[in-house]
Amino acid sequence: MTITLQEITKANWQQVIKLKLADEQKNWVAPNWYSILEAHYEGGFARAIYADDTLVGFTYFGHDDDSGRWYIVRLMIGLEQQGKGYGRAALHEIINTMRQNPDCHEIYISFEPDNDVARHLYASIGFEDTGTIEDGEVVFRLPAK
Repeated sequence: MTITLQEITKANWQQVIKLKLADEQKNWVAPNWYSILEAHYEGGFARAIYADDTLVGFTYFGHDDDSGRWYIVRLMIGLEQQGKGYGRAALHEIINTMRQNPDCHEIYISFEPDNDVARHLYASIGFEDTGTIEDGEVVFRLPAK
């Protein structure tokens, strides 16, 4: 399996916004259509996550000019594709992509406090709890180098 991050285009945007989550997960991640608009108007990189030729998820990441931090703003794997290792593989691909930027020294990610799956995934990859809450979300940090 090869995980790739592909641009949102005329050919795939409708599939990306149709990716679904379980009802109990819907409060953890903003809708993909919103994140695509946010990336367009606020900056950053909105990308479709593919496993080989299959769309499995969505991510939005980038640099916050105000704080100087690199953030993974959104990471979601569609309901039908969850539990197959795509989230972990996608997270590694996102981190590797971000590390290609010479000014990327740390990577931040945040999540809803009750999202134990995200907490365990991020910690298992090496993200550490910063002890801060931003906009109601727990903030983790990973050294990028």
